[in-house]
Amino acid sequence: MLPSEGGETPEVPMCSRKGCRDTAQWRLLWNNPRIHTPERRKVWLACGEHRDWLEDYLRTRMLWRETLPFEEVHG
Repeated sequence: MLPSEGGETPEVPMCSRKGCRDTAQWRLLWNNPRIHTPERRKVWLACGEHRDWLEDYLRTRMLWRETLPFEEVHG
């Protein structure tokens, strides 16, 4: 899960699109090859409505690597 603005982890994982409070349904895996090692993956969470927008944003900048369904990991 991604931390909220206050640095706390939200109860329900939310979409990473600015201003969106919808529940995450997708994980968009990305990395910036100029600063990350090839195997490193950063994660944005997306709701169904914003998945395409966020993925297009990353693809346009050649940062997108993979989109997977969101499955909360407990551990």
